[in-house]
Amino acid sequence: MDTLKDKDWDSLLRRIQDGNCTPFLGAGACAGFIPLGSEIAQEWARSYGYPLTDCWDLARVAQFLAVKRDPMFPKDEIVNRFRTVVPPDFNAPDEPHGVLADLPLPIYITTNYDDFMIRALRSRHRNPSRELCRWNSLIRDRPSIFDPGSGIEVSVANPVVFHLHGYTEVPESLVLTEDDYLDFLVRISREPQIIPSRIVKALAGTSLLFIGYRLADWDFRVLFRGLIGSLERSLGRIRVAVQLAPEPPETGGITREQVQQYLEDYLARDDVRVYWGKATDFARELRARWEAFRSGTTVSYTHLRAHETPEHLVCRL
Repeated sequence: MDTLKDKDWDSLLRRIQDGNCTPFLGAGACAGFIPLGSEIAQEWARSYGYPLTDCWDLARVAQFLAVKRDPMFPKDEIVNRFRTVVPPDFNAPDEPHGVLADLPLPIYITTNYDDFMIRALRSRHRNPSRELCRWNSLIRDRPSIFDPGSGIEVSVANPVVFHLHGYTEVPESLVLTEDDYLDFLVRISREPQIIPSRIVKALAGTSLLFIGYRLADWDFRVLFRGLIGSLERSLGRIRVAVQLAPEPPETGGITREQVQQYLEDYLARDDVRVYWGKATDFARELRARWEAFRSGTTVSYTHLRAHETPEHLVCRL
């Protein structure tokens, strides 16, 4: 299966060169450094006696804790967990944040709660600002870098990392429970102005690059059906989603290729090309292709894939 072709790569690289690309970072971009949501959910389910069978679903288990304790309890638990997180080596050739920080882009969007993208940009001697979506009344009145008179002009040298679902330094900003996700969707549908116009312009007018998501993730579904689906199509610009290969059902004779084809067809409705593989696989290839594009040389993809195995990269490019 060959869904991200050389012409797609060429279009993406040209948009990156022109600053017309906006990366979205999901949990898979932090794999190995921050516990997966399913791992945290199962730990909480065991510790607090979650009574249902979907103990891997973080939003649902967090909702249980919010009901059993109070709405801030699961958010405070996440904040405490993140205090001991050690960041990755941003100079590693396949580290997603470091690879993205090397690109001449003015805006980065994340649904993660960590500060890895900010750290990566600073490691490249850039001067990033951090901003969040004011989706609830507890954070609505916080000063914004997009306020008139802030003195901050967004540029490649001074990029913005926009936290769509909040970050740990402001626990009230976290979109975590099922109620949070529903409230977030309702708020942005009724009050679209809570997404700053500069961010809306990036969503509607640039190529979108989703790294570290699964189609089944709440984050990804909220992004596509709730936020991006409500905007105009991005003028025909390519969108790329980096997806881990799905596992086929245990019964019914369904193959992995059939599952992937369905998911590709589903995303194609929104003009999305799919790269099947880990975030680190994509980051390694993006770095090599970007360096070759800038220098006008041809890169050998045989060398790039020397360490790949079929389960790491199902769709060859």
